[in-house]
Amino acid sequence: MTTKRREFLKRSMLGGLAASAPALVGAQAKGGQKYRTALIGSGWWGMNITREAIASGLCAMVALCDVDDRQLALAADGIEKLSGETPKHYKDYRELLAKEKIDIAIVATPDHWHPLITIAACEAGADVYVEKPIGHTILEGRAMVNAARKHGRVVQVGTHRRVSPHNMSGMQFLKEGRAGKIGMVRGFVHYGGGPGQVVPDTQPPEGLDWDMWCGPGPLVPYNPKLHPKGFRQFLDFANGQLGDWGIHWMDQILWWTEEKYPKTVCTVGGRVILEDNTTAPDHQVTIFEFENFTATWEHRRFAGNNAEKHSLGCYFYGTNGTFHMGWRNGWTFHPVNANQPEIHEEPTLHDPDSQNIRELWADFMTCVQTRQRPVCDIEIGHRSTAMSLLGMLSLKLGRSIEWDGENERCVGDEEANQLLRREYRAPWVYPHV
Repeated sequence: MTTKRREFLKRSMLGGLAASAPALVGAQAKGGQKYRTALIGSGWWGMNITREAIASGLCAMVALCDVDDRQLALAADGIEKLSGETPKHYKDYRELLAKEKIDIAIVATPDHWHPLITIAACEAGADVYVEKPIGHTILEGRAMVNAARKHGRVVQVGTHRRVSPHNMSGMQFLKEGRAGKIGMVRGFVHYGGGPGQVVPDTQPPEGLDWDMWCGPGPLVPYNPKLHPKGFRQFLDFANGQLGDWGIHWMDQILWWTEEKYPKTVCTVGGRVILEDNTTAPDHQVTIFEFENFTATWEHRRFAGNNAEKHSLGCYFYGTNGTFHMGWRNGWTFHPVNANQPEIHEEPTLHDPDSQNIRELWADFMTCVQTRQRPVCDIEIGHRSTAMSLLGMLSLKLGRSIEWDGENERCVGDEEANQLLRREYRAPWVYPHV
């Protein structure tokens, strides 16, 4: 394909999608006043979001909350260098919400804290940007959606691939039918690694409130593999690769299809290679049966994928060819007809960490002012999270489940329905809104 042809396709796809996509340009703050913004969960990814909030020129960072003094100090130093602001420090989000009367809460804690903090922020009158996945169990997500609607709050979920330029144009390519009729989608992440090793539990570092970190989850011994950053591979607090990486690719599938949820879900997998402290499966294969197509998910945390061109993403298998939606390598369409050239588009991503938070934050700020629902609204994030968590639910049960998505229940399966929620550790109470 010639460069001229490739640029024409790129412009036409982006132009067509732009007509139906929400505005991605941040509005001016009302009356010249900046929105009082707090970061709750001040680690690595929370600071990626905060940098874009500051860069927008619309937000004043008035408060930081984290149970780890080390992360609080690093975040405060970074914010002061970026903006000259000195936000107040808190270790309990409830105290922050009571004292600061914020307009916006950025919720970037570990997964098991997302629901309670998001709901409390909505109740306090704040709009929320919450990281994905939105929760640890499916019914937490429904409570979050209900809270956003009840209190009239804008809640954006951090599935930033919804606004990545190559994902948008690639989705247009698929929706226009240029890959033909699609009968199967395969989502996958194949990152390698070795067996690992067991790291002994230790006393929590000074300045870390470990009881509060565990929060509504079980109070487990502190382990440096768990915090900071390692929590996603521990099933007490997250849902492994499917609950982490998987939600991005489940979200791409649900973005493409008109269907809102699968009808049946079946998973196999487990731990056969890893020998470390983590508890999540080191490999997993899940089949999601929809009305008009089948989707699969697969991951492994060993034997990196050097045998294929891509180590992660989604393959959409159509009658005209195979379309790969990727990340750092953009998207590529491989035609069935060998005489036709491949079509490829490079990504447009931002440092650090190759993301598109900037565009998603701009959409969020526009919706904060217009009160429209954002491109990654909490209902959308709930569906994508639920799809991932259904795969984990099937794995825990060791069998397939039939899903009634309208009522969010497993059909004729009370054992499975019990796993749609979990008991919280006192004094925390499972949310119901």
